[in-house]
Amino acid sequence: MTLQDFFNIELPIIQAPMAGVQGSALAVSVCNAGGLGSLPAAMLSADALRKELAAIRAQTNRPFNVNFFCHTPPAFDADRDRAWRAKLLPYYAELGVAANAIPTGPARMPFDAAAAEVLAEFEPAVVSFHFGLPADELITRVRRWGAKILSSATTVDEARWLESHGVDAIIAQGLEAGGHRGMFLSMDLDTQLGTMALVPQVVAAVKVPVIAAGGIADASSVAAAMALGAAGVQVGTAYLLCPECTTSGPHRAAIKREAERITAITNVFSGRPARGILNRAMREFGPMSADVPAFPLAGVAIAPLRAKAESLGSGDFSPLWAGQNASGCREVSAAVLTRSLIA
Repeated sequence: MTLQDFFNIELPIIQAPMAGVQGSALAVSVCNAGGLGSLPAAMLSADALRKELAAIRAQTNRPFNVNFFCHTPPAFDADRDRAWRAKLLPYYAELGVAANAIPTGPARMPFDAAAAEVLAEFEPAVVSFHFGLPADELITRVRRWGAKILSSATTVDEARWLESHGVDAIIAQGLEAGGHRGMFLSMDLDTQLGTMALVPQVVAAVKVPVIAAGGIADASSVAAAMALGAAGVQVGTAYLLCPECTTSGPHRAAIKREAERITAITNVFSGRPARGILNRAMREFGPMSADVPAFPLAGVAIAPLRAKAESLGSGDFSPLWAGQNASGCREVSAAVLTRSLIA
């Protein structure tokens, strides 16, 4: 079965959910162009999620995807948090940030019963997860209206685990992909494979459709992924310059500077491995650091530095998420970009 038949869409293209740089506008544009638009919900309150879903429903009658994280929130470690904030103190002083005004608590929440209640009001055709799957009772609630369930696998073992737990399709996320790694069975980065190595191995290991993600930026890379057995592709980085994205000024500027578009895996912005454009924070704290609090607690203390730096036009302390192949980034509408991905 093709991805088009599987999701009732025209093109085998899923727009990757990208929390922090998009809302409903990007998802709507991709849906109306014939792909599967996605709304990232990990950073949305129940009210904000309801508002965004209503906006999508008002602007398209096409299927769309809603994406959630499903991590287990860590216990707060006061000593580790205090040590991390102490490491950031010189930077607070440099930028004039009041250290005693910085809040505590996570900025990203896992899928829960409250989110499931909001989803039930809109019954999206597809619900996807990152970092494995939520509890069985939550999956059961999502299945009540017939939604397709997707999740990301970064290894063959993760793909087999997801299939055994009943997902309808698997996103094979290669090491090239921007943003957070979907890894959940192991945090060992040595287990991570490139997209073109991962996809055929996952295709051979499971019976459900496999969607390739990571380093896919144009029609030729879409064709290459599908030649390896992928039913379709998920594309994120290529959309970052589209007007429907809320990508910040410093982030857009970094993407446009081809000579500086070097990416690395880092945990300093959230506490979990993610790929972004190399910047000052990544160089001076990591890129991978044992000092940061567990995901998602690390992001709280660095967020004021990001806000202040961005107000000055700098991305020094921003998570400039991007994949290794930003060659497809263009300042065109998301609809134009989506259609250009198919030769």
